[in-house]
Amino acid sequence: MNRLRALLPKRSLLALAAACGLQCAWNAHAQLATPPAGKALVILYRNDRQPVAAKVPVIANADRLGEMGNREFVNAVVNPGRTFLRVGDRILTTLALQTAPNQRYFVLVEAVPNLTPVRVEMRETTEAAARNVLAQSRPIGAAPIAAAPSRAPVPAVVVPVPPVPAPRAPVAAAAAAPAAAAPKPATAPPPPAQPRRFSTIAREPPPPQEEEDEEAELRKWRIAVIAKTGRFKLASTTQTIDNLASTYDASSKPVFGFEAEFRHQDGFAVGGELFYYKNDITSPGATFQGQQTVISGMLNGKYYFGGQDGVFHPFVGAGAGFAGAKFGGDISGKSGGPGFQGMLGADLRFGSSFGLYLEYKYLSSTTSAANNQKIKVSGSGLLAGVSIGF
Repeated sequence: MNRLRALLPKRSLLALAAACGLQCAWNAHAQLATPPAGKALVILYRNDRQPVAAKVPVIANADRLGEMGNREFVNAVVNPGRTFLRVGDRILTTLALQTAPNQRYFVLVEAVPNLTPVRVEMRETTEAAARNVLAQSRPIGAAPIAAAPSRAPVPAVVVPVPPVPAPRAPVAAAAAAPAAAAPKPATAPPPPAQPRRFSTIAREPPPPQEEEDEEAELRKWRIAVIAKTGRFKLASTTQTIDNLASTYDASSKPVFGFEAEFRHQDGFAVGGELFYYKNDITSPGATFQGQQTVISGMLNGKYYFGGQDGVFHPFVGAGAGFAGAKFGGDISGKSGGPGFQGMLGADLRFGSSFGLYLEYKYLSSTTSAANNQKIKVSGSGLLAGVSIGF
């Protein structure tokens, strides 16, 4: 009995040591893994605030890494550059990382409780924030620590007992028992084991490469807005309005424009513009005074030189649309017609969101009034303003 009691603590210590060894191996794998030369390493680990039992597929770029449960992690070796992560089954959560060679990145995955189907949140963290969770996590597909090898059976202590002679009658009954036990009918073989569900999920094809390309292309576009003002002069300062010779003040006051455009990282840009300018009108030998207000709406196309980096980005562009004129003061009426314009200038960008915008514009438009009278509202000017990118 004393020998049995001595063996039990030793077996318990061995099982505990095995579990600790397995845990330490996992921790070393998660924390000390380094990327191969020229590659980047992304470590995804899951830590639910309220544990959710369901596992979720993990995909890095087009590679499926497996299914991740709570307190599990997986390492993804990727090429430097843009890396796209997807986690989820029917509801996908995505995250894009800009990776550098020979660097490690840590991404926390957290399941949102009480939602069906399961949805997760994902964000990049620091190694210091991930270290404690990884110390208590295991790789995807590894058995839980509770399933560590069971203790070896303790040999039973055999106490010799003197043999006792058995009576004849029981011996005969015992001998007859096997004879009475007729052969049992053959039972049906057990049904073949069903394939485990996760193996079927693991064979799902990776996301189409077309989706990856579309997302990468969308990330190459940015939105920018431009506000500008400056000097604008009419090309025709003398016209006939209602059979009356009229003289325009060539300089427009006020002048301002607003533009919104989509900019591609390769330099192309498309967008829309509203442009406003106003001129006074007088007539020699007459006492009337009037004003002409013009608002043009244009669809523009531009090309910015200089690539993504740097400060100086010269551009050229053209636009087409509609120009409308409204008369006030001693003159009343409206006119409208198609308009065309050409632009050139430069955008001085300081950082990724702010720039100083300079533009020379020539706008050409001849509008028609209700009485079929033609009014020229063409002009040119030098404008300056700011551009803000999003």
